[in-house]
Amino acid sequence: MHVQKGIMPRLRFGYLFFFIPLIHLAAQEAGSGTPGIDISATISGEAIYANQLTQSPRDGTPQDAAFRAVVYPFVRLDEHWTVEGAVQVSSNPYFTEDFTTPGHGVRIRILRANIGYSRSWKTGSIAIHAGQLGSAIGSFNLRYDDAVNPLIDMPILYGYWTKITTMGIAGVQTDLALGKWDARVQFVNSSMMDPRSIFDRDQYGNWAGGAGYTIFQGLRIGASGSRGPYLNRQWPNFFPGEANPNRLPGSNVGTELQFARGHWNVEAEWDWMLMPYHVIPFTRREGAYVEAKRVLTPRWYLAARDGYLSTNGDCQQLFEMAAGFRPGAHELVKFGYEVERDGKSGQVNRISMVQFVTTLHPISLAWR
Repeated sequence: MHVQKGIMPRLRFGYLFFFIPLIHLAAQEAGSGTPGIDISATISGEAIYANQLTQSPRDGTPQDAAFRAVVYPFVRLDEHWTVEGAVQVSSNPYFTEDFTTPGHGVRIRILRANIGYSRSWKTGSIAIHAGQLGSAIGSFNLRYDDAVNPLIDMPILYGYWTKITTMGIAGVQTDLALGKWDARVQFVNSSMMDPRSIFDRDQYGNWAGGAGYTIFQGLRIGASGSRGPYLNRQWPNFFPGEANPNRLPGSNVGTELQFARGHWNVEAEWDWMLMPYHVIPFTRREGAYVEAKRVLTPRWYLAARDGYLSTNGDCQQLFEMAAGFRPGAHELVKFGYEVERDGKSGQVNRISMVQFVTTLHPISLAWR
């Protein structure tokens, strides 16, 4: 859903951002097993300064402001059954990939909407979810909340389209934990590079999954991958004479690492994607990022992320750094600076952003 006229006046400051941390919700209710409903919220506003906003097709001023609102209701039906959702409302622009789109507006997206069944035992657990799910590829989707992400932007591997999607995908997923091992397998209606609504044409089943091993507390390594058709007939590179999309399966493999010890947190991912065609050469995309966070005091931290994404030899680089300050237990202010280099055009984009985040917990009801 896209609301354009009359909703987003050209205000430069004062937007609000709402985001409800799914992991936080699930942890609160899942631990108790008590039936009930729980709703939390994270509210943020963002101020942006980027010369990229002055360029075509946006042709605006370098200053802008943005908001985002995602509501995550979580309902526990009994000890095993749950229902959870995530509805995102965001301004355009908000994410840096919006900077090359024209105009202002508000977008509404359903990121999560699924029913789940879980069981646990002494050494492990199993959970099955059906509905609108997050992509099983990589690890950033597990810390997509602005209160968890130490920086402002997403890693270069992630986005809404043609990358590892941060949108929801319709399907079924099983998660298994056994001792130091964890695994996930997912069957969805479309590719992570081109998420399709259940009402869209060109829906083709895709398999995705991954596994990880915790070497010791604070250090985990993992791998993930996917396979299935990725094209649709409205795709910009779907040229006349191209094969039916269901005959062009794409492939993806990746690795991930998480490390936490003392005042340090490190995240890293590598990912490789192959997109075959018949009338044009195959597209090969490979990229990686490394992110580090250092806690200086209970209120201050520093973080940086460096990454690249190479598509058929054309390399894009993205470096971001941020300082975070916590005025209170539920507030976070981030001061960020980003440099993006496009190897194909030679263009260098510099972005300065300030983001204010605060978390709320307005509803927590239990019934028996």
